[in-house]
Amino acid sequence: MSTFDETLALCALNRIFGYHPTLALQLMAKAGSALTLFDGSFTEGEPHPELLSRLVPSELEWAQEELERVREGGFRFLSLADEDYPSALKECPDPPLGLYLNGTSSPAEIFELRPMVAFVGTRDLSPYGKAWCEKLVKALSETRAQPAIVSGLALGADGVAHRTALECGLPTIGVMATGIETVYPYQHERLAMDMVRSPSGALVTDYPMDTAPVALNFVRRNRIIAGLSQAVVVVESKSKGGSLMTARYAVEYNREVFAVPGRLDDSRSAGCNSLIRTQMAQIVTSPEDLVDALGMGGARRHRAAGGSWVTNQPGDSPEEMLRHALVRKYSASSALIPVALAIFRQRGIGVEELVRSLQRPYGEVLAAVGTLEADGVVSSDLLRRCSLTPAWE
Repeated sequence: MSTFDETLALCALNRIFGYHPTLALQLMAKAGSALTLFDGSFTEGEPHPELLSRLVPSELEWAQEELERVREGGFRFLSLADEDYPSALKECPDPPLGLYLNGTSSPAEIFELRPMVAFVGTRDLSPYGKAWCEKLVKALSETRAQPAIVSGLALGADGVAHRTALECGLPTIGVMATGIETVYPYQHERLAMDMVRSPSGALVTDYPMDTAPVALNFVRRNRIIAGLSQAVVVVESKSKGGSLMTARYAVEYNREVFAVPGRLDDSRSAGCNSLIRTQMAQIVTSPEDLVDALGMGGARRHRAAGGSWVTNQPGDSPEEMLRHALVRKYSASSALIPVALAIFRQRGIGVEELVRSLQRPYGEVLAAVGTLEADGVVSSDLLRRCSLTPAWE
């Protein structure tokens, strides 16, 4: 039996047992493989006879055509037997038998390089909920862990989480309730394409192609959001809804759950307040508390003048962090950067020493120091001894 044959069988099983993956796993354990299930021996004395009756060769033929359409569309299908299948989902008791993927990065880059944090909430998001969703995602973007943000591509909290992640340079993954070729809602088509094109960003679904966005599908996809993630943050939720179901899945999967508290008389916060009251979720009182609770580490960005932030890589030295900040402010080719870095290396260095160190004309160095002073990067005393300002140290 080839790996392709097993993938083919798992693709077919994913369509047949999509709502009952644990049953498929039990049958596979008895049969020894997914492909063996289609030999006709599992038709009696088993639950769900209507599903077992579909274990016929024609389903494998359908899977063959499905995988060809996936390939032609530029997508990927990751079966549960695939080495590239997300390890976090494999830990769950009911993982999807297959996962359709739309992304420009490799599966390993998307699923394995960093932790994932899910943000979920109501579609009827309030200004309060929107502000807190943005604050929390931005706070995570300033950590050394640089997690990927997972959500469901829906209107409201999902869209805010995805957009904020992109704006902050974080990868973001949208879990869809449709076939991989269909973006729903249509208002998020551009957002979805931005996610796919961004490094380590992706769209994923366990639904076969041509699956329409019916209400029941959104319930099923919530388990994937929870399963992929290290933690789930509920931003705003009514007393019933998909966000609470995602939180319950997260608890079942031994994931951490956090909730943003809200006004007692606001129905959009009723679900969050309930999660906190019943101790299903930890309360979020500040962005810093969330970062600490997740163990994401300290800030990994150097704050530039004017409040902008510049992303650094794990393990960057202070000088490398400063260089990133200066590049963001001036551009990589700016003649100001070597001057500022030389001042960083030797606090109190004079203009003449800078000239000798950099082997640049005196007038050029003096003009660079003047520009850096005007921009608030450097300060100098009466003897023209230069130092970085506190905001840039």
